[in-house]
Amino acid sequence: MEKVKIIQERLKAAQSRQKSYADIRQRKLEFQVDDCVLLRVSPMKGVMRFGKKGKLSPRYVGSYRVTQRIGHVAYRLELPREMSLVHPVFHVSMLKKVVGDPSTIIPIEAIEVNENLSYEEIPVAILDRQARKLRNKEVASVKVLWQSQQVEEATWEAESEMKENYPYLFEQV
Repeated sequence: MEKVKIIQERLKAAQSRQKSYADIRQRKLEFQVDDCVLLRVSPMKGVMRFGKKGKLSPRYVGSYRVTQRIGHVAYRLELPREMSLVHPVFHVSMLKKVVGDPSTIIPIEAIEVNENLSYEEIPVAILDRQARKLRNKEVASVKVLWQSQQVEEATWEAESEMKENYPYLFEQV
């Protein structure tokens, strides 16, 4: 019985330690009715990287007014007519309070948001090229500027995949 009590005490200590780690990282988000919030949408590209689609960071569209609070973590938003296919109730993790950094907000007219709150990123131009030498082969990469992003947010992509998916970019160069 003593061994069982020792094991229980150690388990309880480990659980409380893990809970304290999780509590530090968790942020309590709460919105009031008539607050303005941004809605997170996920970019999807045609290029697959390590089996995951959409390497680019999430973007926010909006700003939308909160019309009703539903439960502890869900909110109903007042959406425009263009987003009539999207259900108007969202989890708090999909929302971000409007603070005033307009560079992260993409106007809804500039992109076509699907029903699953994603949009397709389209490459606009190739900014740079580089070839990385591995042990016995070279990997060619190109720096790609995407449609709704600034030059600072351009990403390095494999040249072969970009040629396969977007050949029109290489006709310009």
